[in-house]
Amino acid sequence: MIGCGCPVCISTDPRNNRTRPSVLMHLPGGTVLIDTSPELRLQLVREKVGLVNAIVYTHYHVDHLFGLDDARVFPVKLGHALPVYCASDVEEVIREAFSYAFHPPPSDAPSFILPSLDLRRIDHTPFDLCGERFTPIPLIHGRFHVLGFRVGDLAYCTDVNRIPDGSWPLLEGLDTLLLDCLRPGDSHPSHFGLADALEVVRRVKPKKTYFTHMSHQWDYLNPVPLPPGVELAYDGLRIDF
Repeated sequence: MIGCGCPVCISTDPRNNRTRPSVLMHLPGGTVLIDTSPELRLQLVREKVGLVNAIVYTHYHVDHLFGLDDARVFPVKLGHALPVYCASDVEEVIREAFSYAFHPPPSDAPSFILPSLDLRRIDHTPFDLCGERFTPIPLIHGRFHVLGFRVGDLAYCTDVNRIPDGSWPLLEGLDTLLLDCLRPGDSHPSHFGLADALEVVRRVKPKKTYFTHMSHQWDYLNPVPLPPGVELAYDGLRIDF
């Protein structure tokens, strides 16, 4: 946190140095990015990612969207506009916040001067992308409706404080669940706390759970006891699925 001198914020343990969450999936037909955090450029350089074939969005909040401009290099490499899969409210914010991307560039401008985006509307209907089926998982994030995604035996559910009744069946039979758990204390108005997240784990029974979207109240050097099969995620974590 800006201006914070707590043990986590000044920690030299790399697992305590957290950027905001994006997820990269290497799939049979290409590489898919879920969300574009404001630190996206640093994340892609750190992980030596040279190409992204498509982007999928959970929701339009700044910490998940505002790195989109740094994806401008990928359409140049692909030779076509970058497919961006998002709900209607996310598309509306993209068109407003990145309005310059939807105006023709000067004729003498280099090809990468503007992000070239192919916005593709999604709802709660599963869709195919890069050789895999993406199943949207409707979630509640405070007063916002957001999407998690299931791909095969893995589900990614960031930014959630309530799972609607109709979404629980979409989480059955998981091997891996990545789940919002903002802090090890009480609930938050728009995020799961530890007790909430563990209740989801007990109900879903995934083989492995990683908590994500963690505040500076989580400290790897002074870990809170977690049940078997539940761990904290960290920047650069790689998971086979």
